[in-house]
Amino acid sequence: MSDKSERAKVAGIVRRAFAVQLEVRAKPGAAAGVSSIEGYASVTEEPFEMWDWLGPYSEVVRNGAFAKTLSETPQVQLLLNHGGLAMAYTKAGSLRLSEDSTGLHMEADVNTGRGDVRDMVAAIEDGAVDEMSFAFRVTRQMWSPDYDQRDILEVDLHRGDVSVVNFGANPATSVAPAMRSADFDRLGEDDARALYERLQRRLAAPEQPAPAGMPLYQAQAALLAL
Repeated sequence: MSDKSERAKVAGIVRRAFAVQLEVRAKPGAAAGVSSIEGYASVTEEPFEMWDWLGPYSEVVRNGAFAKTLSETPQVQLLLNHGGLAMAYTKAGSLRLSEDSTGLHMEADVNTGRGDVRDMVAAIEDGAVDEMSFAFRVTRQMWSPDYDQRDILEVDLHRGDVSVVNFGANPATSVAPAMRSADFDRLGEDDARALYERLQRRLAAPEQPAPAGMPLYQAQAALLAL
């Protein structure tokens, strides 16, 4: 199996989801049909468990991780499940981000004249969705000597998003949703087969070990089909 130090080499856009309390309220003085949504897209100083191809590890976003990127006026959009049309945008002033002792706070003005926005607002009010996620790049991090804890010290939010999500790359999820395709592409043949077989066991799939000669792209396709 690969050495755990390989964890520190993974880069690119990542997403993390947190269970949060989202609030919807009418915005005073705003035009009819505009509501305000408030919550936290990230929580700091709260370690949580993540999984990758080497197994579990602990991750924590440290206080101050957002200070630099927020000072640079990043372009960030509010999305639903990290997709679709933007519902609010920092560039337009309808999405406002700040960092406090809890984490990355967001407040957004959304137009409930849009059907997708109405559906999202109704789901929040009904308590049917209660998680937020954010897409970001890690610009500064620190790993423990045994590579079993990752401290995220600084992130870049520019051209990322904050999203209301059903379930995202949540700290409590298993390998499959928490692992990015870019991570999988870094695996060697033996590690890819080992992960494929672990996921089969975890998901109670029939025992069908990946053949020794299975190319990496076939193992990846089989993983995605689980």
